[in-house]
Amino acid sequence: MRKFVILAALAASLSVAACNTVEGAGKDVSSAGKAVTDTARDAKN
Repeated sequence: MRKFVILAALAASLSVAACNTVEGAGKDVSSAGKAVTDTARDAKN
């Protein structure tokens, strides 16, 4: 039972870390997309 609790806690902490990583990657992609959009808008004018 003790091993199960330890494994569950480890899995929960890895899940939280993965969510933060995915959120950060999403922000990076969004930022890059905004930069491309702004550059295209500037080139068009």
